[in-house]
Amino acid sequence: MTFSRRQWLTGVGAGMVVGCASNRRPVVSANMIIATYNTSLYGSRDGELIERLRSGDEAARSIAQVLRQVRPDIVLLNEFDYDPAGTAARLFSAYLMDPGLAGEPLLYGHRFTAAVNTGVPSGLDLDGDGRSEGPQDCWGYGLHPGQYGMLLLSRFPIDTGRVRSFRQFRWAAMPGARRPHWPDGRPYHSDAIWAQLRLSSKSHWDVPVQTPLGEVHVLASHPTPPVFDGPEDRNGQRNHDEIRLWTDYLTPGGGDYLIDDQGRRGGLTAGAHHVVLGDLNADPFDGDSREGIAGLLAAPSLQSDFLPRSAGGRLAAERDGGANARHRGDPAADTGAFGADPGPGNMRVDYVLPSRGLPIEDGGVYWPAPGQTGADWIEASDHRLVWVRVGQVT
Repeated sequence: MTFSRRQWLTGVGAGMVVGCASNRRPVVSANMIIATYNTSLYGSRDGELIERLRSGDEAARSIAQVLRQVRPDIVLLNEFDYDPAGTAARLFSAYLMDPGLAGEPLLYGHRFTAAVNTGVPSGLDLDGDGRSEGPQDCWGYGLHPGQYGMLLLSRFPIDTGRVRSFRQFRWAAMPGARRPHWPDGRPYHSDAIWAQLRLSSKSHWDVPVQTPLGEVHVLASHPTPPVFDGPEDRNGQRNHDEIRLWTDYLTPGGGDYLIDDQGRRGGLTAGAHHVVLGDLNADPFDGDSREGIAGLLAAPSLQSDFLPRSAGGRLAAERDGGANARHRGDPAADTGAFGADPGPGNMRVDYVLPSRGLPIEDGGVYWPAPGQTGADWIEASDHRLVWVRVGQVT
């Protein structure tokens, strides 16, 4: 697909990003902004988000205003409840276009969403309490099907016919999978249950997007948090392997074992442009998950040396103290605010990791300092939007 100069000038990276510090690289020619944002737009029951959006939801208004400030060309929204008809996605699009909100209206002509494992009953006793019902016995923790879903918005065409998903991939099919065990060495799950468990707590998507820089494979996911479990560390082990799936997918020959929900085998084609997006629930320095994210950040195809930052994140860590004072990571790179003492503090858990074929021009975390535009909007979620501007040298 080709794009005219006018399309590049008016449709790609045209918005100004405010309220965040950045690392600047040499300016390249045509560019676009890619972002990820855990929006916390979920409900405790089926259809609740749709009702909120129809009635005029303040949190959704704030999320929309953040997006209208950063103006990403491609953005993954985590924790956006999925419904099969796509009603919530359509309703939220109206917020992005609302002339009464701050910033210029923002139109996405293309979107992709699909079913996730959260809230879908497995019919198995996954937590060992003698019952096979409730959120802990779903393929992914959730109070109803679609809770904590994912939504990809794009200003460029999405090749929906070539999307790959790994929602049903069995955890046990991963070579060397980190099967949860009790401290005495006993497996946490019976062999019969372990053989059926799905790896992805929500889903893993490979979504091809046709951009002015060529086709870009958006690799989207939202692994389970590595906490809220016990000495068996089932969530920690799952988080590790959910992240490892992408590491293997990007490693030539490393993803040969992977079979997607469409029955296609193997990892990403070598040389394809790609970007890993999502709330990975893993900080490379702090918290309870390090090895999985360390492996992904070491993937040769990814530009992991670029670190999106914000002044707001640094100031928040200084203000809160507590757990933040004990952290080893750069507080300016934090993307989530989870409370300091007794909380875990602020962490870097949301990622935009472009492949080396997409030179990084700029990037940041949208975390305005107190008193700046948007400082009140970000309270709608405990995560901050992360963005990266990529280009193509000509």
